[in-house]
Amino acid sequence: MKIGIPKEIKNQENRVAVTPDGAYYLIEQGHQVLVETDAGLGAGFSNLQYQQAGAQMVSTADAWAVDLVVKVKEPLEAEYPYLDKQMVFTFFHLAGVLPSLTQALLKKGTTAIAYETLEDEHGRLPLLAPMSAVAGNMATLMGSYYLAKFNQGRGVQLGNVLGKRHGKVVVIGDGVVGQHAAQVADGMGANVFVAGIDPIKMQQTKDTLLPNVEFFLSSPENIAQHIKDADLVVGAVLIHGAKADKIVSEDMIKSMANGSVVVDVSIDQGGCIATSKPTSHTDPVFIKHGVIHYCVTNMPGAYPITSTIALSDATLPYILKIADTGKDSLLADRTLLKAINTYNGKITCKAAAEGLGMLDNYQPITDF
Repeated sequence: MKIGIPKEIKNQENRVAVTPDGAYYLIEQGHQVLVETDAGLGAGFSNLQYQQAGAQMVSTADAWAVDLVVKVKEPLEAEYPYLDKQMVFTFFHLAGVLPSLTQALLKKGTTAIAYETLEDEHGRLPLLAPMSAVAGNMATLMGSYYLAKFNQGRGVQLGNVLGKRHGKVVVIGDGVVGQHAAQVADGMGANVFVAGIDPIKMQQTKDTLLPNVEFFLSSPENIAQHIKDADLVVGAVLIHGAKADKIVSEDMIKSMANGSVVVDVSIDQGGCIATSKPTSHTDPVFIKHGVIHYCVTNMPGAYPITSTIALSDATLPYILKIADTGKDSLLADRTLLKAINTYNGKITCKAAAEGLGMLDNYQPITDF
């Protein structure tokens, strides 16, 4: 199969979908790999490294004119003309992005295979997990940075000073993002509180991973109580393939002190904080009701070397599976079905269709 690796064009997105080692592995398995010239430079991989791995360096158009396109982020408007009936394997987050992308995918008959809805046999999200971990680590670091007074922050340091913890961090969600954000905050020496919905899971996480962190049941009343004196709030809510619920209301944000910070990691799926709106690495924050909002939609792109290696390690077995299976037999592979978000001009992920208000275009993948 011909596999294309385009250069990412999203703002400050320096990741690349496949490393030279990954390209070599795919080629060894009998596939042809076409890499857009300079696609790997931002992540520290030269054109020569890809060529030495056996890949061909090609133009943008040629990287898309293949059977399977592998990317990091969703196609942007400038890339819509390259969409066709090929398979595209990437982060789509359809429920959280502009409907125009879904409309383009449907019009072109593109098979959209989404990293974020691919589930393993245990119901876990193996391709979302590594980027969630990077984003979770980063959420606390960015929050701490913007709390500095020179950033118009409160001037509270998240950290242990001579044995005393300073700063309050509230994490909404106890999945991979939430756990990593809490770990970093706890390691820095802040007072950390995590909201979850499963008491058994929360107790297990506390016992095995975060003994110094206080967990509480996620309810509007509990969240409102904890947020009003928080220095940093991290939004880490995930519903598989769906638009994120607005767990943090605008009134809750209004109750926070001026100069406090919120980092909405859920912004890819529309955000879980009512006052959030997408931002970029070039212009990462805005202030509303006196609260600094950090809502960058491709947070792991800030650390492209770590992120590329972690993502490529996770995706490579599935890239090979898709390439070996082929589009004609894709629906016969039960492990890939939930990852298919559009197919033959229909939305096949119901949660995405609901989030977009496009249920008229929904058809279960099992009906094909």
